[in-house]
Amino acid sequence: MPTARFNPLVQTLAAPPIPEVQAWKREYDGRLGPLIDLSQAVPGYPPHPDMLTWLGQAASSPAMAGYGDIEGEPDLRAAYAHWVSALYAADIKAANIHVTSGCNQAFMATMMTVAGPGDTVLLTNPCYFNHETTLAMSGVKVGYVDCQAEDGFLPMPDAVEAMIGDGVRALAIVTPNNPTGATYPTGLLRTLFDLCRKHGVWLIVDETYRDFLPLDTGSPHGLFSVPGWQDTLIGLYSFSKSFCIPGHRVGAVTAGEAVVAQIAKVMDNLQICAPRPPQSALARAIPALDGWRRGNALEIAARTRALTEVMRGVPDWQISAYGAYFAFVRHPFAELGAHDAAHRLAREAGVITIPGSFFGNGLERYLRIAFANADVATIGQLDSRFASCSG
Repeated sequence: MPTARFNPLVQTLAAPPIPEVQAWKREYDGRLGPLIDLSQAVPGYPPHPDMLTWLGQAASSPAMAGYGDIEGEPDLRAAYAHWVSALYAADIKAANIHVTSGCNQAFMATMMTVAGPGDTVLLTNPCYFNHETTLAMSGVKVGYVDCQAEDGFLPMPDAVEAMIGDGVRALAIVTPNNPTGATYPTGLLRTLFDLCRKHGVWLIVDETYRDFLPLDTGSPHGLFSVPGWQDTLIGLYSFSKSFCIPGHRVGAVTAGEAVVAQIAKVMDNLQICAPRPPQSALARAIPALDGWRRGNALEIAARTRALTEVMRGVPDWQISAYGAYFAFVRHPFAELGAHDAAHRLAREAGVITIPGSFFGNGLERYLRIAFANADVATIGQLDSRFASCSG
């Protein structure tokens, strides 16, 4: 009997990394106390009670059981456009918004819109692994802009420009960054925007974690107020972290109307429309829960401070970059690669992290810590956990 064949672009990809590291939990014997999971970036607190109420109301509504607009629910597109306009001091219309089922889908739909098989998209190294695999399974080539620890794991403009050549369709970045936590300064973002505009390539900016920037930061950048931004810039966003609803899968694209029209063609085949009940709930939550979101940003800031303080007690472990949800930490095991170091930390200290090698090349000395998952008291235990595993 002939053997069934798979798409080699998918078959050759590594298995999703999160299930692998989650399996390490079974090897920890509890000797140092409860396991501390700092792997997957999930909110470490529940949704607002009103959000749960609105979700329930929308889910039980017969009106939400049918198909919705491909581009998203009109109320959510309008509410999000108003929010983005205020945040960036820009004139963003509902027509500039396309709602997706999570930010991973926003990235996939956007990439299918701007690049095809044989084209090239530039990512940073390190990069978010789902961005990398999305492009690989689509037959799109990836060019890597190496980011160095001494530069805060931020891409240098000269390195980016050197990578832009024939066939390059876009540069995709994440700020605050996953996996490093590094936040792109506004000047760097504007330089990258100008480079992309100069060379006629798209700048894709994934801002999933923007709501956890310090409250005194102001606007994350001014790119949406640059005349003609629609010809160069595409913004991506996830509602999962800010509203604590990752299981409901809602994301958004902010782009020119011509881009939104093309993404709608892709979305009609991917999913037809994003889930409607959470869209309805989010349209109410965006204006109503601003104070609650700000309180959560303050809580994440407290967790950031707690991590930086506790790491001073384990000088063998060094924070190389951090911000929003993540820290990129240099481990002390010169004889171990990142995978084995993360596995040892899980097995011996009961702390689950992600190996840096999952995010790119030359990252064997690094682990990603999703510290936003844990409260301040739990983070306070990390010095003794790390110290127990440093010998």
